[in-house]
Amino acid sequence: MRQRHLAAAALLGLASTCATGQAVFDTATQQLTVPTIDVGGQLYRNLVVRLDADGRLTIISLQPPVDDATRFAAATTAANSASNACAAIRPFYWEVGDKVQRQAGGSVRAAGNATVYEAGTVMNIASASKWLYGAYVAEQRGGALTAEDITFLNFTSGYVNFPVNGCEPGDTVASCVARGSNGQQTPAEIGRFHYNGGHMQKHASLASPGMNLGALNNATLAAEMRRVLGTDISFSFTQPQLPGGARTTARDYATFLRKLLNRQLKLGSMLGHHPVCTNPATCPSATSAPVPAQMSWHYAIGHWVEDDPATGDGAFSSAGAFGFYPWIDAARSHYGVIARVALFGNGAESAACGAAIRRAFISGVVP
Repeated sequence: MRQRHLAAAALLGLASTCATGQAVFDTATQQLTVPTIDVGGQLYRNLVVRLDADGRLTIISLQPPVDDATRFAAATTAANSASNACAAIRPFYWEVGDKVQRQAGGSVRAAGNATVYEAGTVMNIASASKWLYGAYVAEQRGGALTAEDITFLNFTSGYVNFPVNGCEPGDTVASCVARGSNGQQTPAEIGRFHYNGGHMQKHASLASPGMNLGALNNATLAAEMRRVLGTDISFSFTQPQLPGGARTTARDYATFLRKLLNRQLKLGSMLGHHPVCTNPATCPSATSAPVPAQMSWHYAIGHWVEDDPATGDGAFSSAGAFGFYPWIDAARSHYGVIARVALFGNGAESAACGAAIRRAFISGVVP
Protein backbone atom coordinates (compact mmCIF):
# COMPACT_ATOMS: atom_id res chain seq x y z
CA MET A 1 0.00 0.00 0.00
CA ARG A 2 2.84 2.40 0.86
CA GLN A 3 4.44 1.71 -2.52
CA ARG A 4 1.12 2.53 -4.18
CA HIS A 5 0.86 5.84 -2.36
CA LEU A 6 4.43 6.73 -3.29
CA ALA A 7 3.75 5.92 -6.92
CA ALA A 8 0.63 8.07 -6.87
CA ALA A 9 2.56 10.95 -5.32
CA ALA A 10 5.30 10.63 -7.92
CA LEU A 11 2.74 10.53 -10.71
CA LEU A 12 0.95 13.65 -9.49
CA GLY A 13 4.31 15.35 -8.94
CA LEU A 14 5.27 14.61 -12.54
CA ALA A 15 2.01 16.10 -13.74
CA SER A 16 2.41 19.26 -11.68
CA THR A 17 5.97 19.93 -12.84
CA CYS A 18 5.76 18.95 -16.49
CA ALA A 19 2.13 19.34 -17.53
CA THR A 20 1.16 22.18 -19.83
CA GLY A 21 -2.56 21.58 -19.39
CA GLN A 22 -4.81 20.76 -16.48
CA ALA A 23 -4.12 17.16 -15.40
CA VAL A 24 -7.14 15.10 -14.30
CA PHE A 25 -6.96 12.02 -12.07
CA ASP A 26 -9.97 9.68 -12.22
CA THR A 27 -10.19 7.80 -8.92
CA ALA A 28 -12.61 5.27 -10.39
CA THR A 29 -10.24 4.14 -13.13
CA GLN A 30 -7.03 5.20 -11.35
CA GLN A 31 -5.99 6.98 -14.52
CA LEU A 32 -4.24 10.32 -14.86
CA THR A 33 -4.86 12.24 -18.09
CA VAL A 34 -2.56 15.10 -19.10
CA PRO A 35 -3.38 17.05 -22.30
CA THR A 36 0.25 17.97 -23.00
CA ILE A 37 3.50 17.31 -21.18
CA ASP A 38 6.98 18.78 -21.60
CA VAL A 39 9.81 16.25 -21.71
CA GLY A 40 13.20 17.83 -22.32
CA GLY A 41 11.64 20.66 -24.28
CA GLN A 42 9.55 18.30 -26.44
CA LEU A 43 5.78 18.59 -26.06
CA TYR A 44 4.05 15.20 -25.92
CA ARG A 45 0.25 15.04 -26.05
CA ASN A 46 -2.62 13.11 -24.49
CA LEU A 47 -0.69 11.23 -21.84
CA VAL A 48 -2.85 8.67 -20.02
CA VAL A 49 -1.22 6.75 -17.17
CA ARG A 50 -2.86 4.10 -14.97
CA LEU A 51 -1.89 3.47 -11.35
CA ASP A 52 -2.03 -0.32 -10.97
CA ALA A 53 -2.89 -2.22 -7.81
CA ASP A 54 0.73 -3.30 -7.30
CA GLY A 55 1.89 0.33 -7.32
CA ARG A 56 3.29 0.22 -10.84
CA LEU A 57 2.49 2.84 -13.46
CA THR A 58 1.26 1.80 -16.88
CA ILE A 59 1.23 4.20 -19.83
CA ILE A 60 -2.08 3.72 -21.65
CA SER A 61 -1.50 6.26 -24.42
CA LEU A 62 0.94 8.98 -25.41
CA GLN A 63 1.12 10.91 -28.65
CA PRO A 64 4.56 12.03 -29.87
CA PRO A 65 5.59 15.67 -30.25
CA VAL A 66 4.11 17.67 -33.09
CA ASP A 67 6.63 19.03 -35.58
CA ASP A 68 7.25 22.77 -35.54
CA ALA A 69 5.78 23.45 -38.96
CA THR A 70 2.46 21.91 -37.90
CA ARG A 71 2.36 23.90 -34.65
CA PHE A 72 3.23 27.17 -36.37
CA ALA A 73 0.56 26.60 -39.00
CA ALA A 74 -2.06 25.74 -36.37
CA ALA A 75 -1.28 28.89 -34.36
CA THR A 76 -1.49 31.02 -37.50
CA THR A 77 -4.84 29.51 -38.44
CA ALA A 78 -6.18 30.12 -34.92
CA ALA A 79 -5.01 33.74 -34.93
CA ASN A 80 -6.69 34.42 -38.27
CA SER A 81 -9.86 32.47 -37.56
CA ALA A 82 -13.23 34.16 -38.11
CA SER A 83 -15.00 31.75 -35.76
CA ASN A 84 -13.03 31.83 -32.49
CA ALA A 85 -12.29 34.49 -29.86
CA CYS A 86 -9.67 36.11 -32.10
CA ALA A 87 -12.27 37.30 -34.60
CA ALA A 88 -13.74 39.76 -32.09
CA ILE A 89 -10.49 41.58 -31.29
CA ARG A 90 -9.24 42.48 -34.78
CA PRO A 91 -7.03 44.26 -35.63
CA PHE A 92 -4.11 42.96 -33.58
CA TYR A 93 -0.54 41.70 -33.77
CA TRP A 94 0.44 38.35 -32.30
CA GLU A 95 3.54 36.27 -31.88
CA VAL A 96 4.68 33.06 -30.22
CA GLY A 97 8.28 32.17 -29.49
CA ASP A 98 10.67 30.13 -27.40
CA LYS A 99 13.65 31.04 -25.23
CA VAL A 100 15.62 32.17 -28.26
CA GLN A 101 13.37 33.88 -30.78
CA ARG A 102 9.97 34.51 -32.26
CA GLN A 103 8.71 31.40 -34.04
CA ALA A 104 5.39 32.47 -35.51
CA GLY A 105 3.28 35.61 -35.67
CA GLY A 106 1.91 38.41 -37.77
CA SER A 107 -0.58 41.23 -38.16
CA VAL A 108 -4.27 40.39 -38.30
CA ARG A 109 -6.36 43.10 -39.93
CA ALA A 110 -10.01 44.06 -39.57
CA ALA A 111 -12.29 44.72 -42.51
CA GLY A 112 -12.91 48.42 -42.93
CA ASN A 113 -10.20 49.35 -40.45
CA ALA A 114 -6.91 50.74 -41.74
CA THR A 115 -5.09 50.20 -38.45
CA VAL A 116 -2.21 47.71 -38.61
CA TYR A 117 -0.40 46.60 -35.47
CA GLU A 118 3.12 45.25 -35.88
CA ALA A 119 5.92 44.00 -33.63
CA GLY A 120 7.37 47.49 -33.37
CA THR A 121 4.13 49.42 -32.80
CA VAL A 122 4.46 51.47 -29.61
CA MET A 123 1.37 51.36 -27.40
CA ASN A 124 0.08 51.75 -23.85
CA ILE A 125 0.00 48.32 -22.22
CA ALA A 126 -2.03 49.16 -19.08
CA SER A 127 -1.96 46.29 -16.56
CA ALA A 128 0.68 44.34 -18.48
CA SER A 129 2.92 46.85 -16.63
CA LYS A 130 2.29 44.85 -13.44
CA TRP A 131 4.44 41.93 -14.62
CA LEU A 132 7.32 44.33 -15.25
CA TYR A 133 7.05 45.74 -11.73
CA GLY A 134 6.82 42.27 -10.18
CA ALA A 135 10.04 41.36 -11.99
CA TYR A 136 11.70 44.58 -10.86
CA VAL A 137 10.93 43.88 -7.20
CA ALA A 138 12.07 40.25 -7.46
CA GLU A 139 15.33 41.41 -9.01
CA GLN A 140 15.93 44.06 -6.36
CA ARG A 141 15.30 41.48 -3.62
CA GLY A 142 17.60 38.93 -5.21
CA GLY A 143 14.67 36.54 -5.52
CA ALA A 144 13.91 36.62 -1.79
CA LEU A 145 10.72 38.63 -1.32
CA THR A 146 9.75 39.87 2.12
CA ALA A 147 6.39 39.00 3.64
CA GLU A 148 5.38 42.61 3.10
CA ASP A 149 6.43 42.50 -0.57
CA ILE A 150 4.21 39.48 -1.14
CA THR A 151 1.05 41.12 0.20
CA PHE A 152 1.58 44.13 -2.06
CA LEU A 153 2.40 42.06 -5.14
CA ASN A 154 -0.42 39.51 -4.87
CA PHE A 155 -2.90 42.28 -4.08
CA THR A 156 -3.83 41.44 -0.50
CA SER A 157 -2.32 44.53 1.19
CA GLY A 158 -5.57 46.46 1.52
CA TYR A 159 -4.58 49.41 -0.71
CA VAL A 160 -7.60 49.32 -3.02
CA ASN A 161 -8.57 52.97 -3.59
CA PHE A 162 -6.49 53.63 -6.70
CA PRO A 163 -8.56 54.63 -9.77
CA VAL A 164 -7.67 53.56 -13.30
CA ASN A 165 -6.03 56.89 -14.12
CA GLY A 166 -4.67 57.48 -10.65
CA CYS A 167 -1.68 59.64 -11.64
CA GLU A 168 -1.13 62.80 -13.63
CA PRO A 169 1.65 62.88 -16.25
CA GLY A 170 3.62 65.40 -14.16
CA ASP A 171 3.42 63.39 -10.94
CA THR A 172 6.17 61.50 -9.19
CA VAL A 173 5.46 58.05 -7.78
CA ALA A 174 5.00 59.60 -4.32
CA SER A 175 2.86 62.57 -5.38
CA CYS A 176 0.58 60.13 -7.19
CA VAL A 177 0.16 58.11 -3.99
CA ALA A 178 -0.64 61.31 -2.09
CA ARG A 179 -3.33 62.32 -4.58
CA GLY A 180 -6.88 61.92 -3.24
CA SER A 181 -7.41 58.56 -1.55
CA ASN A 182 -4.83 56.74 -3.72
CA GLY A 183 -2.60 55.85 -0.78
CA GLN A 184 -5.28 55.04 1.78
CA GLN A 185 -5.48 51.54 3.16
CA THR A 186 -8.83 49.85 3.71
CA PRO A 187 -8.51 47.68 6.86
CA ALA A 188 -11.37 45.37 5.85
CA GLU A 189 -9.48 44.45 2.66
CA ILE A 190 -6.22 43.42 4.35
CA GLY A 191 -5.56 39.77 3.58
CA ARG A 192 -8.21 39.68 0.85
CA PHE A 193 -7.53 39.65 -2.88
CA HIS A 194 -8.73 42.88 -4.51
CA TYR A 195 -7.38 43.69 -7.96
CA ASN A 196 -6.29 47.32 -7.77
CA GLY A 197 -3.25 49.36 -8.74
CA GLY A 198 -3.00 50.89 -5.29
CA HIS A 199 -1.08 47.90 -3.95
CA MET A 200 1.86 48.37 -6.31
CA GLN A 201 1.82 52.16 -6.31
CA LYS A 202 2.02 52.30 -2.53
CA HIS A 203 4.67 49.59 -2.44
CA ALA A 204 6.87 51.46 -4.91
CA SER A 205 6.67 54.63 -2.84
CA LEU A 206 7.78 53.08 0.45
CA ALA A 207 11.12 54.36 1.76
CA SER A 208 14.05 51.98 2.15
CA PRO A 209 14.01 49.06 2.87
CA GLY A 210 11.06 49.46 0.49
CA MET A 211 11.58 50.12 -3.21
CA ASN A 212 12.16 53.84 -2.48
CA LEU A 213 10.94 55.01 -5.90
CA GLY A 214 8.81 57.87 -4.58
CA ALA A 215 10.90 60.70 -6.05
CA LEU A 216 10.90 59.32 -9.60
CA ASN A 217 8.92 60.78 -12.50
CA ASN A 218 8.10 59.26 -15.88
CA ALA A 219 11.61 59.49 -17.31
CA THR A 220 13.59 58.55 -14.21
CA LEU A 221 11.21 55.71 -13.35
CA ALA A 222 11.66 54.15 -16.80
CA ALA A 223 15.43 54.58 -16.56
CA GLU A 224 15.55 52.91 -13.13
CA MET A 225 13.42 49.95 -14.16
CA ARG A 226 15.42 49.45 -17.34
CA ARG A 227 18.64 49.60 -15.31
CA VAL A 228 17.39 46.61 -13.32
CA LEU A 229 15.44 44.64 -15.95
CA GLY A 230 17.88 45.34 -18.78
CA THR A 231 18.46 48.18 -21.20
CA ASP A 232 17.67 45.76 -24.03
CA ILE A 233 14.00 46.26 -23.10
CA SER A 234 12.76 49.63 -24.28
CA PHE A 235 9.74 51.14 -22.52
CA SER A 236 8.57 54.45 -21.12
CA PHE A 237 5.82 55.73 -18.81
CA THR A 238 2.95 58.03 -19.74
CA GLN A 239 2.36 58.56 -16.02
CA PRO A 240 4.53 57.28 -13.14
CA GLN A 241 2.09 54.50 -12.39
CA LEU A 242 3.78 51.15 -11.71
CA PRO A 243 0.66 49.01 -12.18
CA GLY A 244 -0.50 50.50 -15.46
CA GLY A 245 1.50 53.36 -16.92
CA ALA A 246 4.03 51.64 -19.19
CA ARG A 247 4.26 52.10 -22.94
CA THR A 248 6.21 49.71 -25.13
CA THR A 249 6.09 47.35 -28.13
CA ALA A 250 5.29 43.68 -28.57
CA ARG A 251 8.90 43.16 -29.63
CA ASP A 252 10.28 44.66 -26.43
CA TYR A 253 7.83 42.86 -24.20
CA ALA A 254 8.77 39.61 -25.92
CA THR A 255 12.39 40.30 -24.96
CA PHE A 256 11.25 40.58 -21.35
CA LEU A 257 9.34 37.28 -21.59
CA ARG A 258 12.36 35.50 -23.08
CA LYS A 259 14.45 36.76 -20.18
CA LEU A 260 11.93 35.19 -17.82
CA LEU A 261 12.03 31.91 -19.76
CA ASN A 262 15.83 31.88 -19.65
CA ARG A 263 15.79 32.82 -15.96
CA GLN A 264 17.94 35.85 -16.63
CA LEU A 265 15.52 37.58 -14.28
CA LYS A 266 14.76 36.22 -10.82
CA LEU A 267 11.03 36.15 -11.46
CA GLY A 268 11.62 33.54 -14.14
CA SER A 269 12.08 30.91 -11.43
CA MET A 270 9.25 32.38 -9.32
CA LEU A 271 6.36 32.23 -11.78
CA GLY A 272 3.22 31.24 -9.94
CA HIS A 273 4.77 31.71 -6.49
CA HIS A 274 2.64 32.97 -3.59
CA PRO A 275 -0.67 32.54 -5.44
CA VAL A 276 -4.00 33.63 -4.01
CA CYS A 277 -7.48 32.73 -5.23
CA THR A 278 -9.29 35.57 -6.96
CA ASN A 279 -12.90 34.76 -7.86
CA PRO A 280 -15.30 36.24 -5.28
CA ALA A 281 -17.88 33.61 -6.27
CA THR A 282 -15.62 30.69 -5.35
CA CYS A 283 -13.02 32.27 -3.02
CA PRO A 284 -14.10 33.58 0.42
CA SER A 285 -10.97 35.75 0.66
CA ALA A 286 -11.48 37.55 -2.69
CA THR A 287 -13.53 40.70 -3.17
CA SER A 288 -12.83 41.99 -6.69
CA ALA A 289 -11.35 40.54 -9.89
CA PRO A 290 -11.49 41.74 -13.54
CA VAL A 291 -11.64 38.30 -15.14
CA PRO A 292 -14.94 36.75 -16.28
CA ALA A 293 -17.08 35.64 -13.34
CA GLN A 294 -17.03 32.00 -14.41
CA MET A 295 -13.22 31.80 -14.22
CA SER A 296 -11.35 30.94 -11.05
CA TRP A 297 -7.73 31.91 -11.65
CA HIS A 298 -5.02 32.64 -9.10
CA TYR A 299 -2.86 35.74 -8.83
CA ALA A 300 0.85 35.54 -8.03
CA ILE A 301 3.70 38.09 -8.13
CA GLY A 302 2.29 40.68 -10.51
CA HIS A 303 0.82 38.09 -12.87
CA TRP A 304 -2.14 35.75 -13.29
CA VAL A 305 -2.05 31.96 -13.18
CA GLU A 306 -4.69 30.71 -15.62
CA ASP A 307 -5.52 27.56 -13.70
CA ASP A 308 -9.32 27.47 -13.70
CA PRO A 309 -10.23 23.82 -12.92
CA ALA A 310 -12.50 23.54 -15.94
CA THR A 311 -10.88 25.64 -18.66
CA GLY A 312 -7.43 26.69 -17.50
CA ASP A 313 -4.13 25.46 -18.88
CA GLY A 314 -1.88 26.84 -16.14
CA ALA A 315 -0.36 29.63 -18.25
CA PHE A 316 1.07 32.77 -16.64
CA SER A 317 -0.14 36.12 -17.99
CA SER A 318 -0.79 39.80 -17.40
CA ALA A 319 -3.57 41.16 -19.60
CA GLY A 320 -4.01 44.92 -19.89
CA ALA A 321 -7.27 46.87 -20.15
CA PHE A 322 -6.43 48.11 -23.65
CA GLY A 323 -6.05 44.54 -24.93
CA PHE A 324 -2.30 43.93 -24.61
CA TYR A 325 -1.90 40.31 -23.50
CA PRO A 326 1.46 38.62 -22.77
CA TRP A 327 1.76 35.02 -21.59
CA ILE A 328 4.16 32.19 -20.77
CA ASP A 329 2.95 28.60 -21.00
CA ALA A 330 2.76 26.35 -17.95
CA ALA A 331 5.82 24.38 -19.10
CA ARG A 332 7.83 27.63 -19.19
CA SER A 333 9.06 26.76 -22.68
CA HIS A 334 7.19 29.29 -24.84
CA TYR A 335 5.80 32.81 -24.66
CA GLY A 336 3.21 34.74 -26.58
CA VAL A 337 2.00 38.30 -27.05
CA ILE A 338 -1.18 39.84 -28.41
CA ALA A 339 -0.77 43.56 -29.02
CA ARG A 340 -3.58 46.00 -29.75
CA VAL A 341 -5.20 49.16 -28.38
CA ALA A 342 -8.91 49.09 -27.65
CA LEU A 343 -11.43 50.50 -25.18
CA PHE A 344 -11.34 49.58 -21.50
CA GLY A 345 -12.44 46.10 -20.52
CA ASN A 346 -10.82 44.25 -23.41
CA GLY A 347 -8.08 42.37 -21.57
CA ALA A 348 -10.28 39.30 -21.11
CA GLU A 349 -11.12 39.19 -24.81
CA SER A 350 -7.45 39.21 -25.74
CA ALA A 351 -6.79 36.50 -23.15
CA ALA A 352 -9.43 34.29 -24.77
CA CYS A 353 -7.81 34.77 -28.18
CA GLY A 354 -4.38 34.17 -26.71
CA ALA A 355 -5.53 30.92 -25.10
CA ALA A 356 -6.89 29.72 -28.46
CA ILE A 357 -3.58 30.47 -30.16
CA ARG A 358 -1.68 28.81 -27.33
CA ARG A 359 -3.78 25.63 -27.52
CA ALA A 360 -3.26 25.43 -31.25
CA PHE A 361 0.46 26.06 -30.95
CA ILE A 362 1.02 23.44 -28.27
CA SER A 363 -1.18 20.73 -29.78
CA GLY A 364 -0.72 21.43 -33.48
CA VAL A 365 -4.49 21.26 -33.83
CA VAL A 366 -6.82 24.24 -34.28
CA PRO A 367 -9.57 24.02 -31.60
